Amino acid sequence: MKKRDRVFAAIRGEKVDHVPCGFSLHFPHDRAFGDASVEAHLRFFKETDTDIIKIMNENLVPDVGEIRTAEDWKKIPSYSMKDGFMQKQMELTEKILAKADPNAFSLGTLHGICASAIHPIEARYGYEGTRERMCAHLRENKVPVLDAFKRITEGMCQLAESYKKLGLDGIYYAALGGERRYYTDEEFAEAIEGFDKEILKVSKEVGNVNVLHICKDGLNMDRYASYADLADVVNWGVYETHFSLEDGKKLFAGKTIMGGLANRSGVMVDGTEEELREATKKVISDYGKAKFILGADCTLPTEIPYSRINAVVQAAREI
Repeated sequence: MKKRDRVFAAIRGEKVDHVPCGFSLHFPHDRAFGDASVEAHLRFFKETDTDIIKIMNENLVPDVGEIRTAEDWKKIPSYSMKDGFMQKQMELTEKILAKADPNAFSLGTLHGICASAIHPIEARYGYEGTRERMCAHLRENKVPVLDAFKRITEGMCQLAESYKKLGLDGIYYAALGGERRYYTDEEFAEAIEGFDKEILKVSKEVGNVNVLHICKDGLNMDRYASYADLADVVNWGVYETHFSLEDGKKLFAGKTIMGGLANRSGVMVDGTEEELREATKKVISDYGKAKFILGADCTLPTEIPYSRINAVVQAAREI
């Protein structure tokens, strides 16, 4: 069974010869862009031998200047595939696909509305400062904030369409905003959910497989229950959120679940390769092989030896 066929079978709930695997990490800054990033991706894919090749996206929505008040969100412009950061991501994707294993299942990273709205101001205020500022501005005067989110959403919809045109199998949608400590349920529904769903809907309409990654800890997972209709695969922080694979199987009934291993602690980081292999087999044995893709809570540490990831992949193929 070829890698791509195996992943599609797992998504459809068909029998697989073994559970497919998908892992990713952020490359160092000097290998995060351009041709250096192409080579970094190709080396990672070759040495880990994962079934899924996920193309990272460090070409973020650019800085727009000071955002001191809610009115300042009017500085966020409209975005399209003509913008430089979008073109760079397309060039990176095209070059990687030209040399990557055509039999692997391919995903392009697409940052959801919350993350994409954070990126243009994060360097100025820091991550936590930006999150708190966004919430404060939404409560101060939501109209310019939501209008800015709408413009960003329109650009991300175009990115989803462009990924498909380049030949990717789908998108890895990094959803952010579900943490209880920032938005209330009502604020999430108004400021995040609708925009997320708009992007995911466009992605589905052009034929992408949607892998929904629910990012960060302290999540209200119930906020994402209605996303299931627009997702083919769901992944979240099982260990950092204390929401098990079985919990997810119930919440996202009928969907393929991806995960099983902690990404920044535990056996993936500290265990021996033999312990890694044993943990891999236990996860698969406990969960079962149906509608399951083995992965981690989120991106792995940048410095992790690729041999450790390959040990997991090879162990999965023995079951």
